[in-house]
Amino acid sequence: MFIRSKMQGLVATALLATTSVFAMNAEAATKVEHVLLISVDGLHAGDLAAYTKAHPTSALAALSNSGVTYAQAYTPFPSDSFPGIIALISGASPKSSGVYYDDSYDRALSEAGSDCSKKGTEAVYDESIDANPDKLDGGGSIDAAKLPRDPANNCQPVYPHQFTRVNNVFEVVKAAGGTTAWSDKHLSYDLVQGPSGKGVDDLYTPEIESNIEDKSDGITSSIDATEKYDDLKVQATINQIKGLDHTGANKAAVPTVFGFNFQEVSVTQKLEGYADASGKPSAGLQGALDHTDASLQQIVDALKAANLSDNTAIIVTAKHGQSPIDPTKRRIIDKKLIPGLVEGLEKGLLAKATADDVTLLWLTDAAKTGAVVKMLEQNRDKAGIAKIISGAALTKMFADPKKDSRAPDIVIESQHGVIYTKPSATKKAEHGGFADDDRHVALLVVAPGHKHQTVASKVATQQVAPSILKLLGEPTSGLQAVKAEHTAALPAL
Repeated sequence: MFIRSKMQGLVATALLATTSVFAMNAEAATKVEHVLLISVDGLHAGDLAAYTKAHPTSALAALSNSGVTYAQAYTPFPSDSFPGIIALISGASPKSSGVYYDDSYDRALSEAGSDCSKKGTEAVYDESIDANPDKLDGGGSIDAAKLPRDPANNCQPVYPHQFTRVNNVFEVVKAAGGTTAWSDKHLSYDLVQGPSGKGVDDLYTPEIESNIEDKSDGITSSIDATEKYDDLKVQATINQIKGLDHTGANKAAVPTVFGFNFQEVSVTQKLEGYADASGKPSAGLQGALDHTDASLQQIVDALKAANLSDNTAIIVTAKHGQSPIDPTKRRIIDKKLIPGLVEGLEKGLLAKATADDVTLLWLTDAAKTGAVVKMLEQNRDKAGIAKIISGAALTKMFADPKKDSRAPDIVIESQHGVIYTKPSATKKAEHGGFADDDRHVALLVVAPGHKHQTVASKVATQQVAPSILKLLGEPTSGLQAVKAEHTAALPAL
């Protein structure tokens, strides 16, 4: 086992101060001591294939030519950022993690600021829980007053890391003596700390929804601002490669497992979309892909400069895709339509609706599920519905809403291209749904001792988590979701 064998005969504190124990011997060339996980949010498998073909001298092409490409990699559903990151670091689907979306519902928790006398509340973990979401640092902390509360724990606030029910690779690696780091888009990515609350040694979460120079428009309204925002996380990772913390001000061990997410591709997909049904990028999206590639080259160069190329595995993937790719399929439907239909059936029946290009419904009376489904069937075309999932089918896919406080009562798969949002919205794409455009993402693993190849069989991004441990020589059984869901490591590793 990699981390444990590394510690044999050495004092643990000395180990943590050393960036590369094996760099002094020939055996180092095939040992993986560090894993760098990068999520290019929104990056489809087709985007990766097209970019590397059109840009044979790019960083992505170089990585692809030396790594294992998984041509049929799929995210869990809902294909939202929270289930996406949980899958990558824990091997879990929402069925075991209990995390269905960054804005969901829990029948066992109580409303923020309440005395917990009433159960059942929205569980929202986005920029709205920041002390000040207008600031890049989110005001410096999560505001506990904005968090749901737990009646079973003295009505204490439930932080994001407490919301997930399974551990993750960061916690497993730390328990084995390694160090960890992660950078992401909201303070709510405290989620990656895991249930222990201590999984990540160096967590950097600049707020993606903060304002530009204190103006009303946020970072995500501008491609240029989003690229500059991503530059912050790239530099943080380069600092970590150099043996510093993310600020660059303090010495630290190069993390055993670390990484970050890119936002620019996802944001540009929403702002500009694709040029045509073939997946040809718009001008802005092409620029975002080029900027991402240049950033990856900076990281590769930093690894080489630090003599870490021969013992670092790099995984490039995505938490989610984006739908639709074909701009002619885009159809905006008022996000208030489906909630209005449910409330029209019976006032107060809707506990919570979450909608993007999927809709999750939680009801105040589960006995009315059948009536709601019947009503939705009658409004299928009007509401852009492709499939309604409830009852036994939903329980098999997720969990039984009668037994699990988080499981929705109804899941609506939208017709391809439908986006539930305000009627005036100009967004070209969204994520969260079931379509291939949402779920069929890039997945590339470059690791010492592994040859270039393409794996054509279907795999899941959940398999990344046990693969990280396998690359490091650690048993995958340390991940609770791997045991619960029998999540295998990726083939060809």
